[in-house]
Amino acid sequence: MMQRRLRKSSLLPLVAVLMSLAGASISAQSGSFVISQHGHSVGTANFTFTSTPHGYSSTSVVRLAMQGLDYALSKTETLSADNRLRHVQLSAAVNGAAVNVTAAPDAAQFLINISADGHSSTTRLAFHSGAVFFPDFDPGALETLLALGVTRNNSKLWALIPKHAGSIEPIQLATFADEQGTLDGKPIPVHHLVATVAGVATDLFSGPENQLLQAELPQQGFALIRKGFVLTPPAKPNAPPIAPADSAPPPAQQ
Repeated sequence: MMQRRLRKSSLLPLVAVLMSLAGASISAQSGSFVISQHGHSVGTANFTFTSTPHGYSSTSVVRLAMQGLDYALSKTETLSADNRLRHVQLSAAVNGAAVNVTAAPDAAQFLINISADGHSSTTRLAFHSGAVFFPDFDPGALETLLALGVTRNNSKLWALIPKHAGSIEPIQLATFADEQGTLDGKPIPVHHLVATVAGVATDLFSGPENQLLQAELPQQGFALIRKGFVLTPPAKPNAPPIAPADSAPPPAQQ
């Protein structure tokens, strides 16, 4: 069996150094997730990272169907060897409305093109080398954030948000005490971080190889949970589902 090479990422600088000394990198990495709301499954999401001669190629696919929200996303992305954004293309459908986005560095800026509801916009945003393309419900974006958090010591991180005409916001990434869980029935140590974007927090839980295990999303009651993973105890107790009109998150790319 070909030995898996780990993507250059970890939660602690010491671990990153050890991985670097070992020459660790990745040939392929993937994850499949359930999207839940208040403990009830409402969709699925997955990502795949593949190494290239110059960095990584990644894909993400998200499908969420519930009363009041029908959301599908497909993203392809090119990253450098140190997880910097090189190019991204996204196609999505939100309640039947098509959305298309492309983004890439252009000179000293990010150039982002968004087409939605029959309208198109082109926006130039401030360039930041620690930027993550950050659509809703995308586990691949969160996996990249974890990797960048290591190489940048949890600082100088930014979210490139494909909503409206596009925007870029700083990410505050804080580390909390480790927790415990099981993956495919086997105990696994769990790292806990909180990413705050524009004052809104997302709890991130990752494994010893910095793989994303779970994310408590800012949309009310929503979570991404890797298939086979159970956090013990749960991050939040289950609550009765709220009315769909109140619970549906805003469209990710509008």
